[in-house]
Amino acid sequence: MRLPVDSPAEVWLKLENLQPIGSFKIRGAANRLLQAGPGELAKGVWTASAGNMAQGVAYMARRLGIPCSVVVPDTAPATKRAAIERLGGRLVPVPHDEWFEVFRTRRYEGLDGVFVHAFSDAEVMAGNGTIGLEILEDLPEADAIVVPFGGGGLSCGIASAVRAIAPGVRVYAAEVATAAPLAPSLEAGRPTTVTRTPSFVDGIGAAFVFPEMFALARELLAGSLVASLDEVAGAVRILAERARIVAEGAGAAPVAAALAGKAGGRTVVCVVSGGNIDSPVLAAILEGRTPRS
Repeated sequence: MRLPVDSPAEVWLKLENLQPIGSFKIRGAANRLLQAGPGELAKGVWTASAGNMAQGVAYMARRLGIPCSVVVPDTAPATKRAAIERLGGRLVPVPHDEWFEVFRTRRYEGLDGVFVHAFSDAEVMAGNGTIGLEILEDLPEADAIVVPFGGGGLSCGIASAVRAIAPGVRVYAAEVATAAPLAPSLEAGRPTTVTRTPSFVDGIGAAFVFPEMFALARELLAGSLVASLDEVAGAVRILAERARIVAEGAGAAPVAAALAGKAGGRTVVCVVSGGNIDSPVLAAILEGRTPRS
């Protein structure tokens, strides 16, 4: 749908917040688990996630009739934690740094079965790439696509699919200034570490980019567009007030970048990656405030 606002370009929305779990993560989780054989799934499945991939994995595990465990940061929003449990997932809360380390090691003591990596997995990225195919099918005149950048699996998956069909369409990452490692990494030509400040934008943002994902991002993405926390909050508000769309911070980051004219072009598609935002946070934003945590 087109966002009814005055802006430097037409802004169109790819609404992944309308998925059954409220985010795009169901695509990658489904593709990964449906590619696994019964023997591989015999011990169940587990993942590490701030909430959205966890819901995707738990949703699919329930459909497949297998147990699911989720390593979550102890700062994960209550909305996302409740949704994981509602879908049958078992929570394993840990401090943020310990949680993030699981993405590197792909291990956690006491958890067995299939591990679904939230971003650095070929089958997960292939599932995410279907978003790019749908965008090109529905809006072939798109000049640019702006995608939230957390670990890189969504943006690189979409960019890979788009390059295969429409190599002239630019795919940009969207980051929030409180935790934006990709932009300086691309500028430096190597992964760099930045200071991460926790914020209500919990679905994206880290202190660094994983090396294997940086290599893909440098090859596939046209750049990284960084929005301020106030700009992201403003985008959440505009989506709710103008389009009646509820977006979490990560999902609003591409819209913030597009409304600021950072993506250029005449027709820009923003991937609204999810809508799992805590009610008090959304209420504060609708009142005109910018939550800082």
